[in-house]
Amino acid sequence: MSVASEVSLDGKELTIAIKGRFDFGSHQAFRDAYERFYKVPQTYIVDLKEATYLDSSALGMLLLLRDHAGNAADVRVINSNSDVRKILAISNFDKLFAIS
Repeated sequence: MSVASEVSLDGKELTIAIKGRFDFGSHQAFRDAYERFYKVPQTYIVDLKEATYLDSSALGMLLLLRDHAGNAADVRVINSNSDVRKILAISNFDKLFAIS
């Protein structure tokens, strides 16, 4: 499991890429990925292209990110495979996040 983050040059967009299992073991790394920036981005993108697994603690981490970002921010989940997309839909996360 690894979590990598990259902020755009203008500081308005933060991309967090998850590789491997997205579970409680990645909790601290995931929080560090968005809490360490002085300037708060307007858009947060969680890239699940290389995520192989997602559990309920990962859903909780996404909610924590949404709370951290605030109501004015745009939080997106991208590149989710069909299994992950199904979990997000069953959990009604498609109502809380833009998912693609």
